[in-house]
Amino acid sequence: MTISPMDIQQHQFKTRLFGYDTAGVDHFLEMVADQLERLYREHQELKEELARTRTELKRMQERESTLKETLVTTQKMVDGIRENARNEADIILTDAELKAERIVRDAEERRVQLINEIQEIKRQKISFETSLRALVESHMRLLDLEVVEVRREREEENLLDEPLPFDDAATPLIEPVDGQES
Repeated sequence: MTISPMDIQQHQFKTRLFGYDTAGVDHFLEMVADQLERLYREHQELKEELARTRTELKRMQERESTLKETLVTTQKMVDGIRENARNEADIILTDAELKAERIVRDAEERRVQLINEIQEIKRQKISFETSLRALVESHMRLLDLEVVEVRREREEENLLDEPLPFDDAATPLIEPVDGQES
């Protein structure tokens, strides 16, 4: 049987001649003590459960806090990694652009060098052709001179073979050598 505070206040003991019925009072006190003990145990159990619940709640709050910190830290790390990746990508792109510019500049320098070499070869070719032409022309003149000299020599030989106008006898002045006739 459950006793409420109102029951205790409104309880009427049987009266006897010399006062209240002791057995009734004792029985009532036992019931109140049993009820109070049961309530005390319930109260203790509830206090212990509340303490466990509070401890569990505190642990959960600590976990939540740790998880939040972990998430914030993770987000910062991800942001840092992204920023580093962007920076590395920018560095790689800048490096690639510099290399490309260097390659283009080297190619342009090589092109200019090749053009200069080609022009030098053309100048050498023209110089060689001019020298060769001059050499050929000088040899041609020499050949022409030799032809003229050979003709003069022949003409002079022919003159020697011809009779002199004052000479009636047509005797050659030069005698043939080894049976050769002129």
